[in-house]
Amino acid sequence: MTEKTLEKLRILTESAKYDVSCSSSGTVRSNRKDGETCGVGNTVGGIGICHSFSEDGRCISLLKVMLTNHCMYDCAYCINRRTNDIPRATLSVTELVELTMEFYRRNYIEGLFLSSGVVRNPDYTMERLVRIAKDLRTIHRFNGYIHLKSIPGASRELVNEAGLYADRMSVNIEIPNEDSLRFLAPEKNFQSVYQPMKFIQQGVLESREERKKFRHAPRFVPAGQSTQMIVGATNDTDRDILRLSSSLYSRPTMKRVYYSGYIPVNTYDTRLPVLQQSPFVRENRLYQADWLLRFYHFNVEEIVDDNAPNLDLTIDPKLAWALRHPEVFPVDINRDEYERILRVPGIGTKSATLIVNSRRFGRVTSYHLKKMGVVLKKAQYFITCGELDVRGINELHPDTVRNLLLPASKNKKKDEGQLELVFE
Repeated sequence: MTEKTLEKLRILTESAKYDVSCSSSGTVRSNRKDGETCGVGNTVGGIGICHSFSEDGRCISLLKVMLTNHCMYDCAYCINRRTNDIPRATLSVTELVELTMEFYRRNYIEGLFLSSGVVRNPDYTMERLVRIAKDLRTIHRFNGYIHLKSIPGASRELVNEAGLYADRMSVNIEIPNEDSLRFLAPEKNFQSVYQPMKFIQQGVLESREERKKFRHAPRFVPAGQSTQMIVGATNDTDRDILRLSSSLYSRPTMKRVYYSGYIPVNTYDTRLPVLQQSPFVRENRLYQADWLLRFYHFNVEEIVDDNAPNLDLTIDPKLAWALRHPEVFPVDINRDEYERILRVPGIGTKSATLIVNSRRFGRVTSYHLKKMGVVLKKAQYFITCGELDVRGINELHPDTVRNLLLPASKNKKKDEGQLELVFE
């Protein structure tokens, strides 16, 4: 590895750090144990190395890099926009393949997260990304995890070929509203984003049907697809963002929607908001609301509505919903169904399952709830389980419960200070 290659790697990994939609989960690529030639690496359950998490919670390392940070587009929110005066670099297909294999052999990484700026046209860029994935799989027999960014506007043939070699593919929506997208990125539109998403979805569904008939039929993007939205670059509300996320999750192959707090990297562009700091608190609340959509049987209108189109930044969305609906409580831990127990603040999916399973053998008490991982400090105002001697939300009033559960005032002031936002 030469000094020139290392300098390219430094530039391209720095350019890739703003893309948060990387996750290694939902796929298994294991080496063969039969007489065939073994490959390099397995996917089980320094520079440019990012940490992600597998489906079973393990922390894994990925080489997160761009093929090139040259780009034909001039998106207002992107550090790699063509009008920015930043160091530029491009790795050849061979260089990137060799870097990936070298990093893996040294046990630096367990997989590759590969994206790219768009040069010449979408198909030209996508073809080079496909060549890298294909060379890793077929020539070097690399069985590690590969997350490949699909280029908006790429042809169906190239997307279909990429899906044969990648474990996961993603196309970033970036902005949740098409009018806002056209304002900040006039050269892009939703059709160029949704079209490759549709190609990936069709490929996955066709592959599933094929594997029902032929056991050894090739798998297509076995870990599904993901996308990313920037939070805070436009005046779109949390309701707008969550509505789009909900519609995306209705698609059978969409596994994750990532939310990236807007970072003002191009402060000279007057189309962008002026932030004192990135809206990380809002980003965190959106992830919590996303979790409610995916695992807690909430719908968007329960989390945000016309009266409150944005999430409460001082408390989590589940607690905010509970405080707005005191008529639903208290929930009887020993009698009520799983769905009602799941809506109690401080009780998660695992705890709710343990409660339902345990009460078949005896009465569940507050002692048992603590052992099950229930956050009793929060849940005690919303439940009854016999011996709890605490006045609930209906006796105390929601505002009183809210004040009791608010974080320390100094943390509250710090969080509020992070989110001062001015649109010009």
